[in-house]
Amino acid sequence: MTTHGGDRRAPAPSGLRGAGAVLDTLANGGVEVCFANPGTSEMHLVAEMTARPSMRNVLCLFEGVATGAADAYGRMAERPASALLHLGPGLGNGLANLHNARRASTAMVALVGDHATYLKDCDPPLNTDIEQLAAPMSAWVRRTTRAAEAGRDTAEALLAARAGAAAGTGGVATLILPSDVCWSEGGSAAEVPAAAPAPADADAVERSAKILRDNAGCLLFLGGANLRPAGLRAAARIARATGAELLAEKSPARHRREPGLPDIARLPYPLDEALARLGGYRHIVFAGAHPPVPFFGYPGRPSSLFAAGCELHLLGMAPAALQDLADLVAPAGTRASHHVTGRPGLPTGELTLAKAAAVIGALVPEEAVIVDEAITCAPDLIAATAGAPAHDWLCLSGGSIGMGMPGAVGAAVACPDRPVLTLQADGSAMYTPQALWTQAREGLNVVTIILGNGSYASLADELARVEGVPGADLGRTHGISDISGLDFVALAAGMGVPASRARSAGDLAEQLRRALAEPGPWLIEAVLPGGGVRGA
Repeated sequence: MTTHGGDRRAPAPSGLRGAGAVLDTLANGGVEVCFANPGTSEMHLVAEMTARPSMRNVLCLFEGVATGAADAYGRMAERPASALLHLGPGLGNGLANLHNARRASTAMVALVGDHATYLKDCDPPLNTDIEQLAAPMSAWVRRTTRAAEAGRDTAEALLAARAGAAAGTGGVATLILPSDVCWSEGGSAAEVPAAAPAPADADAVERSAKILRDNAGCLLFLGGANLRPAGLRAAARIARATGAELLAEKSPARHRREPGLPDIARLPYPLDEALARLGGYRHIVFAGAHPPVPFFGYPGRPSSLFAAGCELHLLGMAPAALQDLADLVAPAGTRASHHVTGRPGLPTGELTLAKAAAVIGALVPEEAVIVDEAITCAPDLIAATAGAPAHDWLCLSGGSIGMGMPGAVGAAVACPDRPVLTLQADGSAMYTPQALWTQAREGLNVVTIILGNGSYASLADELARVEGVPGADLGRTHGISDISGLDFVALAAGMGVPASRARSAGDLAEQLRRALAEPGPWLIEAVLPGGGVRGA
């Protein structure tokens, strides 16, 4: 029976689509860039991004590139980063660099699309338990179930990311967004309160001050934001006033180095060297860092890096705590002292690691951002750049390789007016080479130097540390560290990045000067001893 009393159905919800509410809330929280590898379930988010000039969408060809780029972007931009991933498998592809972001305490919102709520129970082919996948790398995980909740959930994700980053417990917040939530109307953007500086723990400051005053030969162990200029100056004042020695965590998220700042040595990676470096202290004060542990366990070797009876004192993660400590123990007018190191001269002749490091140290430009995934080559490079002009150094904070070239993408997007230099081992370069395509597409000023020794040198080193374990000699016999034959010049060209190959110190200097002078990305394959390549 037909009636003529009008349509009695409930009116359609008004307001933003869920995807729009998410993006507007991210903008309210200071997020301006999303590094994305989307799929069908994220198309409404992508469409909403294109309608918002305030949100830059940086396309990545692999989820590990998106998460690695977001990590470095957050470190350099000093505001929350964002990555967009496709369902559970896409999240799985991005987990390694989410691990690095967690260890670096980068504030990041990972947006993970999912199937429409009504399809989820049908177990479609790409269905996974996203919550379980995300949990180990995330400080916060939530699934949004209605468009009306999308803005609120996004705001809480941002707050959780900032809180975890400030506490040094990991700042990755994962927000799961079913596709029907994104396309449905009824959403509204939420406000995001401004972040307040983390307060210092006054009791911890007092205790640490007493330890430093009353005991000679203490160690002040630095990490996190305390490796920026204010923290480094405060630490140098403390060392000058108390006689404490200074040491930094092995792989800081961001280390500022410039003339006039103390260039603090970092904890070495090899177990015996780390034990020797930390073994002589009765008191260690940790400022912005957690007490370190060995990377791996070895047969018959200790699991603690500290001498028996060593007392560990936690100052906390807040940068204000180190400033307060300096004010307590260093009299007004105490001046920091530091050793001034000159830049190396340009070497000549056949290229070696030492010469490659010298070339880089001599030519690294003012205000460069150096992304370090040089692995076993890193100590030489760090030493050779001690006298370079002011620069920031980003490390592989979580130890999960594949961060280098993606990190350069994020750093270049965050700092478009600064040159970015990637120091990249050849083995780990093969984990996320797709980042080169994004560098070319976005026209980013990134110079990548592949340190090509033709091997997984770290594996050879580890085999030497586990002598006597069944299988160690078998591994060496079968050459598990031999990766010679890669052609990075051809690989870069295939991604749209100009590239060259250096076999001498002069070649490297000439090519690095040219690469730094020209806009856009460039790759240099520096062929080191043992680094056989396919190209001429």
